Amino acid sequence: MKYTVYAKKHEEIGAKMVEFAGFYMPIQYEGLVIEHEHVRKAVGVFDVSHMGEIYVRGPKALELVQWVSSNDASVLTDGKIQYACFPNTTGGIVDDFLVYRINKEEYLLVVNASNIEKDWNWLVEQNKKIGAELYNASDEISQLAVQGPLALKAMQKLTDEPIENMEYYTFKYLTFAGVPNVLFSTTGYTGAGGCEIYFKNEDALKIWDAVFEAGKEFDIKPIGLGARDTLRLEMGFCLYGHEINDSISPLEGGLGWITKFVDHKDFVNKANLLQQKQEGVKRKVVGFEMIDRGIPRQDYEVLDENNNVIGHVCSGTQGPSVKKPIGTALIKTEYAKVGTEIYIKIREKALKAITVKMPFYKG
Repeated sequence: MKYTVYAKKHEEIGAKMVEFAGFYMPIQYEGLVIEHEHVRKAVGVFDVSHMGEIYVRGPKALELVQWVSSNDASVLTDGKIQYACFPNTTGGIVDDFLVYRINKEEYLLVVNASNIEKDWNWLVEQNKKIGAELYNASDEISQLAVQGPLALKAMQKLTDEPIENMEYYTFKYLTFAGVPNVLFSTTGYTGAGGCEIYFKNEDALKIWDAVFEAGKEFDIKPIGLGARDTLRLEMGFCLYGHEINDSISPLEGGLGWITKFVDHKDFVNKANLLQQKQEGVKRKVVGFEMIDRGIPRQDYEVLDENNNVIGHVCSGTQGPSVKKPIGTALIKTEYAKVGTEIYIKIREKALKAITVKMPFYKG
């Protein structure tokens, strides 16, 4: 089991701790629904120090990023961020990640905690014929996600740099809570606005205390990973191991929008994915909400009206903001049209649901 710098802090303030992606992490403090709703209306702080940070540097940096990424990083300018995935050679996805362009010869890739080692090995292997410089800083960097409509207002108190009106998916290095060279990024996986802040482990406790002090007047609260999952699901954001994995393609998983088939860029498995786009996918991830009473959960079977299995649930929950049971499912394409009735097998019963357009939560 791995521990973030904040493990003791979470225990001290009464978090319920669990193993997540090999890390000892807080699943909740006061309760999932309370925490979820708090992020939607005020400001909440997530310890996301378990995420991975890999630097790609040197004259070949962009070449490697372009080769491994589904998206087109050549359109990025300094201080801009892009969402992307690593396609694998067999049609699935190694991981989804963020690309930060620091300058034309330095990029930061932020990857999922559960995939750090896998992603690193994948990058090293793909880099053999390119020769960029790779550096895995995952064990040296801590990260807080400060999310919610009041997050930037609260965090402005900790820096002289203007951050309240920063554009979405941009970043800057600044002095934050007296700590120089902190990476401040207007990203997050809640759909509630806010930022993600990266810093060295040795500065982590100082920054935690400063963040909570600055947020006092905004009713700032620590938030667990349980609410992080329900917040992202209400927004229709995919989670690796659920909507996407080693055997679900970007086009099947709803990530066609970050898969760029442009002439000036080649990438891993491009030809096969292009063929899949031209022929159309046979299955795809859709959003659904329950009509009958029942909570859908991952891997539950999805059925048609004749009880034939047409797919499986990727994620499911009772949506705290939308006040109804919602989920995503990977199903046969002919059932994917919005408004199609499907059935979720819950405790041996086929319960009625309907496919809907995502996001579930509109704000």
